[in-house]
Amino acid sequence: MHALESAGPPRTGRHHPFRSLGSVLLILLAALLSLLSVVAVWANSIVQDTDRYVDTVGPLASDPDVQKAVTNRVTTAVLAQIDVDALVKELTDAAAQRGVPPRVTELLGDLDGPIESGLEQLVSSTVTRVVAGSAFETVWVDANRRAHSALDKALTGQSDSTVKLENNQVVIDLGPIVADVKDRLVEAGLSVAAKIPAVHTNFVVFASEDIGKIKTYVRVLEILGGWMPVITLLVAAAAVYVAFNRRHALIGAALAVFVAMLVLGIGLTVARDVYLDHLPPGASQAAAGSVYDALVKFLRAGVRALAAVALFTAAGAFLAGPSRIAVLTRTGCQRGIGGLRDVATSAGLRLGAVGRFVHRFKRWIGAAILLIAAVVLFTWDYPTTAVVVWTAVITLVGFAIREFLDAPSAPPADAHGEAAAG
Repeated sequence: MHALESAGPPRTGRHHPFRSLGSVLLILLAALLSLLSVVAVWANSIVQDTDRYVDTVGPLASDPDVQKAVTNRVTTAVLAQIDVDALVKELTDAAAQRGVPPRVTELLGDLDGPIESGLEQLVSSTVTRVVAGSAFETVWVDANRRAHSALDKALTGQSDSTVKLENNQVVIDLGPIVADVKDRLVEAGLSVAAKIPAVHTNFVVFASEDIGKIKTYVRVLEILGGWMPVITLLVAAAAVYVAFNRRHALIGAALAVFVAMLVLGIGLTVARDVYLDHLPPGASQAAAGSVYDALVKFLRAGVRALAAVALFTAAGAFLAGPSRIAVLTRTGCQRGIGGLRDVATSAGLRLGAVGRFVHRFKRWIGAAILLIAAVVLFTWDYPTTAVVVWTAVITLVGFAIREFLDAPSAPPADAHGEAAAG
């Protein structure tokens, strides 16, 4: 007794500033790694996942800006192969052979401008029908599916005949489209189009003076794509583990990740404007903007999904705490579900062994629900914001069911009555 009295009250653990500083630094590192993880997973999917790449660029076949850019490019390439002067000369020679008066022949010789204008209109309308048709969409998707491996080579610095890197541009050969237009012009009666040789004209998918650096970054992100999320989770877990108040650390880590996603989302918008401002002369800004938006579509979806996960995590950690708002929220939910359970019990529902089991292992059941939700999000291929929201909703429903089934053992009086009956 004397020893206990002399010992005095138990001393609280000392607050080590280096431990708190370490937790803060790990939280900041986790936020930075979360940003890199989203970009790495996106880059990895674009390079290695053919279906994801096709899903990304496939809709561009029906994009009006891209269709217009392709139409202009193919029209220019086709018209460059048609000699209007030679066509007029053939027309005047044919007229002279048929005995047309010289004055009429001279007038025919002045038709260069109208004939060129008519040819341009004919070719442009033909190209427009080819590009706007469903057949072009099929050709576009199939060509991009076949070209995916070539795009991988282009982004890693290797060349290919279909998708290649030249003059700091990733380009796609539109030769097959020119050939299709040539056949249609011949079918329309323009026999001179049959003389058009095989034309290989390029459509620029991406252009940047820093394409060399981009290739290096893509290659690095491709290598790290599968490991970055795991490393990020481990760093965040370490930040929470070393903190004195782990719940506060969890909230801080979640909010830091949310801010990182906000910064990344803003960065993507700024990068779009910078990219469009540095396009080569003559490039279509509208088409380039559509291509950029398509390429970063799933990256934006990943940013929104991870931001939603971070917000839900921060909200859950906050509501689990001792603050007045958290306590009132929990108490209100418990009373509401408890009242519903009482109504069901008075109507004849008997939880029995199920209720006692849930009551006994309530914490473990809650941990299992959270673990299942985490596994679903972590193993889901490219989760969207909708997936995150529905996972959160189902998780909340799971906790509500757990609370509803939480029925402790029978009151002592009932237990004594049962014992006496026995």
